[in-house]
Amino acid sequence: MCGIIGRVGSDNVVPYLLNGLECLEYRGYDSAGIAVHTENGISFCKTVGRLAGLREKTENEKTSGFVGIGHTRWATHGGPTETNAHPHFSHDRKFALVHNGIIENSNELAETELAGVSFNSETDTEKVVHLLTKYYNGNVVETISKVISLLKGSYALGILCTDYPNTIFSTAMASPMVVAQTQDGGFICSDAGAISAYSKEYYPVKNGEICVLNDSSISFFSPDGQPMEKQAVKIDVDELTTDKQGYEHYMMLEMLQQPTAIKKTIMPLIKDNKINLENVDITDDYIQNTLREVVIVACGSAYHAGVVGKQLIESMCKIRASAEIASEFRYVDPLIDEHTLAVFISQSGETADTLAALRLAKQKGAKILSIVNVSGSAIANESDNVIFTRAGREVAVATTKAYSAQLAVLYALTLRLAKGKNMLAEDVEKKMIHELASLPQKIQQTIDKNIEKAELYANKFAEATDIYYIGRRLDYAASLEASLKMKEISYIHSEAYAAGELKHGTLSLVDPGVPVVALAGDAEIFGKTYSNICEVLARGAHMLVVTNESNAELVSEFEDTFIVPDTLPQFNVSLQIVPLQLLSYYTAKKKGCDIDKPKNLAKSVTVE
Repeated sequence: MCGIIGRVGSDNVVPYLLNGLECLEYRGYDSAGIAVHTENGISFCKTVGRLAGLREKTENEKTSGFVGIGHTRWATHGGPTETNAHPHFSHDRKFALVHNGIIENSNELAETELAGVSFNSETDTEKVVHLLTKYYNGNVVETISKVISLLKGSYALGILCTDYPNTIFSTAMASPMVVAQTQDGGFICSDAGAISAYSKEYYPVKNGEICVLNDSSISFFSPDGQPMEKQAVKIDVDELTTDKQGYEHYMMLEMLQQPTAIKKTIMPLIKDNKINLENVDITDDYIQNTLREVVIVACGSAYHAGVVGKQLIESMCKIRASAEIASEFRYVDPLIDEHTLAVFISQSGETADTLAALRLAKQKGAKILSIVNVSGSAIANESDNVIFTRAGREVAVATTKAYSAQLAVLYALTLRLAKGKNMLAEDVEKKMIHELASLPQKIQQTIDKNIEKAELYANKFAEATDIYYIGRRLDYAASLEASLKMKEISYIHSEAYAAGELKHGTLSLVDPGVPVVALAGDAEIFGKTYSNICEVLARGAHMLVVTNESNAELVSEFEDTFIVPDTLPQFNVSLQIVPLQLLSYYTAKKKGCDIDKPKNLAKSVTVE
């Protein structure tokens, strides 16, 4: 989850490295550093904290050169200190290296291959740079090939060698790395979006491949060091834009982009008023004669979307379904086989736990379908079938539009499975597809109607030390995501509970004045949820109720409410979550939190 950038050019590379790192800070911002080829060897500059400190330091030290690498860190092995910050150097200063990922056999390497070597840092990365020195024979490609054969885990590496002062070397394994060529050299980078201003195409560096970039060419080699050819991929500039468009935070921009993101996601999935999952190998015959269960695997917000999908698939398709946390899935020996449709959800397509779970499901013979937002990502590349969300680039660590787009894809998948299972009458199908297509407009109405309320209610929520969310069925699924949004950006302790479980322990946490958010959009069991609301009110809680327009009169007694447009109950989560995203945003803003880059978190979790 760290960010890497490298530049070979005809002018000072430092401004390019710093600007690139600024684009990559969503991947980590505990520390940052650069290394640059100079006449006197490889010089470096590191700092703890945000990029502004590195900018100031490079200006003071007048760091300059035509070839360099940079890194912004999310700490894993070792705390955020200047010593642990990248780049790392070999003792003879011949090699400098930046790394994203985790070397799982780091300790083993220290005891065997590197026995007797002293280490300056607490990082796993430093072991790699010392291996480069140990096995260096004058040919860097051969050396990298040897070193990566010893590594276990995930990595993307950017490497400088003093014997090749006009060259950057890179390699990757289960971690993102792209290379782009320009007229005077080129870039390596963790994210094509950070270099889209300089090139309109890039080369993805896939598992074990080695890239050599200099001022006149790009060369690629297989893991065993043999030359190879690669095809460039076009950069979709519209999908990778990082412009805040005048908003203070990316999160606000991305919340307001949700109607557009969902429209772009849904429209390719509907054709002639039918769900049309092009290039997805899920036929009626497969659904009726082979498919017995659906397992949805994801992490964080994507998992919360999966909880919605699980409930819908079981209720509408009458197919056994489950939602599993990816980091647990691979360690419980899941009972899946060729009769299982395994659905993996990831915004980045890089999520390490989800990717590992995908590989396990493949080994067990399941059909693999991924829902990702990034084409060419590791999860997309390793899946049998892919449905892309069209949310565009999401920069804020707290996901909003990508989560909403994931829900839209799960709705479409559910309708396809229900149709294939003969569980969807034609008139019902027509109504549901019409309502699905109407979601962008209704989300815009939800924003317009509730954004001022969210800012107002945030005044009360910002003073809280604890916040609780309650709901039943899909309302509970929505409450999981709402609670996560609140805790991750406002740092307020927040939990979501199934409303029916209140009396089994949770009520002991409700003190007078504590905010409780009740999601009560499920008309079929509204009365049950209302009873739970009364239980909480009897303990003196401050109540905020979220419901639909048709239930507005039923909650008119409450001072604080979010009212969302009516929709089919299956799609209600997409509307409920929007005002609660806004509430989290304004609560964090009232508290002065760093909304786009909350402490201890990073956008793409590429380590297990």
